Amino acid sequence: MSKRTIKDIDIQGKAVLMRVDFNVPLDENLKITDDTRIKAALPTIKYALEQNARLILLSHLGRPKGKVVENLRLKPVALRLSELLGKEVKMANDCIGQEVKQAADALEEGEILLLENTRFHKEETDNDPAFAKELASLGEVYVSDAFGSVHRAHASTVGVAHLLPAAAGFLLEKEIEFLGKVTSAPEKPFALILGGAKVSDKIGVITNLLNKVDVIIIGGGMAYTFLKAQGKNIGSSKLEADKLDLARKILSRAVSSGVKILLPCDNIAANEFSAQAEHRLVGEEIPDGWMGLDVGPKSTENFISALKEAKTVVWNGPLGVCEWKPFSQASKKVAEFLAGSSATTVIGGGDTAAAIAKFGLSNKMSHVSTGGGAALEFLEGKTLPGIAVLDDKTSGL
Repeated sequence: MSKRTIKDIDIQGKAVLMRVDFNVPLDENLKITDDTRIKAALPTIKYALEQNARLILLSHLGRPKGKVVENLRLKPVALRLSELLGKEVKMANDCIGQEVKQAADALEEGEILLLENTRFHKEETDNDPAFAKELASLGEVYVSDAFGSVHRAHASTVGVAHLLPAAAGFLLEKEIEFLGKVTSAPEKPFALILGGAKVSDKIGVITNLLNKVDVIIIGGGMAYTFLKAQGKNIGSSKLEADKLDLARKILSRAVSSGVKILLPCDNIAANEFSAQAEHRLVGEEIPDGWMGLDVGPKSTENFISALKEAKTVVWNGPLGVCEWKPFSQASKKVAEFLAGSSATTVIGGGDTAAAIAKFGLSNKMSHVSTGGGAALEFLEGKTLPGIAVLDDKTSGL
């Protein structure tokens, strides 16, 4: 990796300002319903504490839009992190200001302070230089371990990194390593699985990887735009009518590039968009008044058959409406196959990662990304500002 990591810099006894991604889901009682992102940051946090760093953590939670929103405070996160670390995590009542500065300066070596939600200040998302300077004044070294936020040019992801020696944490390093390998030098044969609702969300990924993949498997709502582009009847299924020409161009480009594209040949169709909807197995064509909400068993067999030869598999987007059991079977079966595969399996974040977690298979994949939007932009070949800003290994400290 070309970027400096936390192990490349001396943090012994230093004030380390670390950007983490603690944007976790909370229920109506402000209880954390999924602590995956907190656990993902633990190796970097523990390493910093072992180096006797004075650790100051930065994170956002939700979209408070520059105002204090009581139920988006990070107190539940501080409590959960304390439990996971088995030690006290001090909690600041803001992320800037005199009180915060005093709390940071008062930290002893090996102690940890979590600052309040950075997005309570609109200057965070504006990447305001004065705000970034205030944040930077709290630390001597900056470490980014918030992959889920590195596609945003915010004060805590980019602004601060311009003002302090800046390195990647272990989580960010792993994300760059796995996503970098599959986008630049994947082991072949290389299979790409794409799902989710919209073709428009995946155009960049298809464009960037079309000349590198051997097979593209398409499911989810986006499959029906491709089937419609082939002249198939899709009933009331999800359709992006303005993307039909694009779908035809992608299919044509795949043929000329020698890339095999697999689309559903059977579908689980429902009479309405509901978990309780009447549903039945239909063929490649979907009757009027019905909508495809999952790919069928024959399609699933075809997809798995195509994946048997793969040495690298990237999966972004579920194959059906995974949050509803009747329409999660194709995704589950493909996930179970990949769990036992020797291929390098990289799961894009967001809905795909949530589905894999629901099936209890996260630890059977080579890498499950912690960032939905960030993973998508990385796979599109975009430069992520929160990574680009970090120091190169060759730069002096």
